[in-house]
Amino acid sequence: MINLRDLDITELGKFFKSIREPAFRAKQVFEWLSKGVDSFAEMSNLPKSLREKLERAEEDGQLSIGHIHILKRQNSATDGTVKFLFGLEKTPWDKEQIAVESVFMKYKYGNSICVSSQAGCRMGCAFCASTIGGLTRNLSAGEILMQVIGVQRATGEKINHIVIMGTGEPFDNYGNIVKFINLVHDQRGLGLSMRNITVSTCGLVPKIMDFAKDLPQVNLAVSLHAPNNEIRSSIMPINHRYPIEELMVKCRKYTEVTGRRITFEYALIAGKNDGLEQADELAGLLSGMLCHVNLIPLNEVSETGLSGSPKAQVNKFLARLESRKITATVRRELGSDIDAACGQLRLSHN
Repeated sequence: MINLRDLDITELGKFFKSIREPAFRAKQVFEWLSKGVDSFAEMSNLPKSLREKLERAEEDGQLSIGHIHILKRQNSATDGTVKFLFGLEKTPWDKEQIAVESVFMKYKYGNSICVSSQAGCRMGCAFCASTIGGLTRNLSAGEILMQVIGVQRATGEKINHIVIMGTGEPFDNYGNIVKFINLVHDQRGLGLSMRNITVSTCGLVPKIMDFAKDLPQVNLAVSLHAPNNEIRSSIMPINHRYPIEELMVKCRKYTEVTGRRITFEYALIAGKNDGLEQADELAGLLSGMLCHVNLIPLNEVSETGLSGSPKAQVNKFLARLESRKITATVRRELGSDIDAACGQLRLSHN
């Protein structure tokens, strides 16, 4: 079954040729799909005969327009954040319907969405709800795109920024991430600037330079969460495979090749990685590097047994980094009155 939202205009052109239709239909259909239409009947500039042809093919299971449904919606009463649990269209290889999370956030600079790249995750980070239950499967480029379109349709607001920081490890689904970004960037569709897109990785080192080559204008965030191997390995299994020294070599090379700074995500866990000793060690690790540290007050997930650092300790950690000439900020807490931590809503649904 072909999900039309997985296809770029060139691929759509080949598809229409295969069903004996002119290739120029590709641009028309691509534009309609980007607008979020949910049926071929809405594609008013297509001949009725073609719309009916596509509808029959969908009914026969040969293709899909790419449907996404809201299973649950949580609206924050404090800051306008909206968290969605989407149900994806069931594919032949799914035992049951796949549910994924997306979060809509409002900032002074525009509207942002955090999208998921996988259903579940196999990275096993100790503080994350997304990894509980492991990985179900990768999401296709179209399924990631459908989250953006679904949120725009549900909120009635335009998305200006995208962060790929939801459920899953983006670099573990690298090909579909690259294709999704190119789809969402296409000026004949949503036309989002590459510089308004951020991809986060827990540290799949071999993909970092691929990312620098393939998407040099897209922002890179690295989930670091510790200043040394001992602490990082205890909370992030990926560090056993790619130790922190190896990760930092590639990160420094990335900044040299692209001229772009890296954002290092650092979730502060009480009694684990939030001491001033760790702040000093982190400052030494990042010294002289083109980077920014995003300190994250940990969203507590009961299943992990870990607690976030008190606000006073967060401020001390920030002040110590700044005293060591490391640029850092504390991430604004959004959606604190709803299931804020990534993976919580999906976990509660399951």
